[in-house]
Amino acid sequence: MSSSPPASTTQQLAELSLTEGEHDEGKQLSCDYLQGHEGLIEEVLKWNEHEQLDFMDKIVHRLSHYQLGRVDTFIRPMLQRDFISMLPAHLVELILFNVNSDSLKSCEAVSTSWRCALARGQHWKKLIEKNVRSDTLWAGLSEKRHWSKFLNIGREMAVHRICEKFGYDSNTKREKLEQLILMHVFYSKLYPKIIRDIHNIDNNWKRGNYKLTRINCQSENSKGVYCLQYDDDKIVSGLRDNTIKIWNRKDYTCSRTLSGHTGSVLCLQYDNRVIISGSSDATVRVWDVETGECIKTLIHHCEAVLHLRFANGIMVTCSKDRSIAVWDMVSPRDISIRRVLVGHRAAVNVVDFDDRYIVSASGDRTIKVWSMDTLEFVRTLAGHRRGIACLQYRGRLVVSGSSDNTIRLWDIHSGVCLRVLEGHEELVRCIRFDEKRIVSGAYDGKIKVWDLQAALDPRALSSEICLCSLVQHTGRVFRLQFDDFQIVSSSHDDTILIWDFLDAPPTGIPAVPTRATLPELPNQAAVARAQMLFEMAARREIERRDREGIIDENALRLVMPRVRRGNNAEANHAQPHPVIEAVRGGGDQDGLSSDEELERIDHNLAGPAPPPPAHNQNHRRRQPRPEMPVRLMQEMAAFDNRRRHQHHIDHLGGGDVDEEMPDGGN
Repeated sequence: MSSSPPASTTQQLAELSLTEGEHDEGKQLSCDYLQGHEGLIEEVLKWNEHEQLDFMDKIVHRLSHYQLGRVDTFIRPMLQRDFISMLPAHLVELILFNVNSDSLKSCEAVSTSWRCALARGQHWKKLIEKNVRSDTLWAGLSEKRHWSKFLNIGREMAVHRICEKFGYDSNTKREKLEQLILMHVFYSKLYPKIIRDIHNIDNNWKRGNYKLTRINCQSENSKGVYCLQYDDDKIVSGLRDNTIKIWNRKDYTCSRTLSGHTGSVLCLQYDNRVIISGSSDATVRVWDVETGECIKTLIHHCEAVLHLRFANGIMVTCSKDRSIAVWDMVSPRDISIRRVLVGHRAAVNVVDFDDRYIVSASGDRTIKVWSMDTLEFVRTLAGHRRGIACLQYRGRLVVSGSSDNTIRLWDIHSGVCLRVLEGHEELVRCIRFDEKRIVSGAYDGKIKVWDLQAALDPRALSSEICLCSLVQHTGRVFRLQFDDFQIVSSSHDDTILIWDFLDAPPTGIPAVPTRATLPELPNQAAVARAQMLFEMAARREIERRDREGIIDENALRLVMPRVRRGNNAEANHAQPHPVIEAVRGGGDQDGLSSDEELERIDHNLAGPAPPPPAHNQNHRRRQPRPEMPVRLMQEMAAFDNRRRHQHHIDHLGGGDVDEEMPDGGN
């Protein structure tokens, strides 16, 4: 049974009249009224418009609430006009073009004439095209879902492609009205599918729901993928084994390997013409994207090139030698240095720039801002308690990650720290952000997704900012890049992972990783990975015990000889070890180590430890945990001896002792 339409406000007021019961619609009209009303109407019509209005005004003011409500029911339909049917077609199209999707749905439900007006103007198609032009998510989704071919084309082509998609005979759709109706139905059904995809993508990001694809890089000797960049066709990665590998996105096979660097490839960037890479061999190489040929080698820095960026004919590189180099790029073969920026007191780990500023971050705990026009120093952003490993700059916002395990958001104009994000358990190695999210990777093997808008809102709670944590890497996360649909990350575990949030399973449970068409890791690599995991776990246990003040005499006997040997070795050399110098940060004792084995040196070298918290008498004293087994310490000592022996062999063979781990290079 259909419900009656809701009464208007005027009708509801009329029903509240005190004389409501005296008015009965079925009451008989009197004979005097029947005889005289026609003559009265004729007399009123003889008056001019002003006189008629004055008469009606006097009558209306003498009516009761009930009578006014009844008059309203007579007048309201008379005042309604179907402007869609009455206005010229070009004005109707202009009006409907500026309404949103909800209004278009309501317009369709009004009448057949309104639906025909929507079909003639193809307003669903125009709304989709407008969103694709203005929103990168819509633009990317149009390519991912392959409906971009139905946009920005004429009526005949659109009808042909729609008929081709659904198996219709396009020759039967010759009438213009039939074509318009077909297009209207197709685009009006396409729009809610797009909205559903966008809703699912947003939920997948928030819930950490993804489809995982894993690429095993199969490095020959040294394991680890330090840097990467990707597009829809390929992934370009820089590896610890001195090579650059290009992976096909269709089957995730290695399509090309670029060899030439004599040290680990620590950073890279490419466009449609060249790949530019920096290495721990202190060189920058320029490669042709199509042929893979090395067309230029730039030699300027005297130590490892930790990061680089290029755009609009300018390239900026930074190095462990504490300097920043600004280059002019006339062509891939014509690159010359413009100026060297000096000011940091430790290795410069990352740079970023736009047409206003160059922003650099260092192991000296500071971020420095330089003018792009004059190349002069502008200001310093200080706040991190330890060296800074990664950074991104866009607009007014700078986001940085540090070995103090935190992420900071800065206003570049004022130098104010807007927010500190905590959650990672170890050094934050890589960070990227867009208009919606911040994505960070750290040495704890985790990738975290943060809500950028919540992070910029001072009222937001810390618990509301971190959306999810992604844990699939078995080693330190070195590099990541992301867009609206995916994250691509690389790690010390010699893998590249593609986290797909568009085609994630609907259950909310991550799918079983889809492995690329490459053979599994050999047994030796698996053993090395297990040893690395064992070392990380053991070192974490030692650090925990140091924080809690638990001393193991057996562990002390094993560790002290190594410390004494290290002190004697350091005394035998006039110059300090380059890795120790990087850790000290040029006297600040807080730079990030560029050698993986020596990075976790005693906390006295890594910087002063924070003061212990004041004792609270209301809390129970924490009891020491059980002692670490002696067997664990023995295994640690034996493993370190093997690693030190291998490190010595690499050094004697001409390898760069600093190539193992860049100073937080992104």
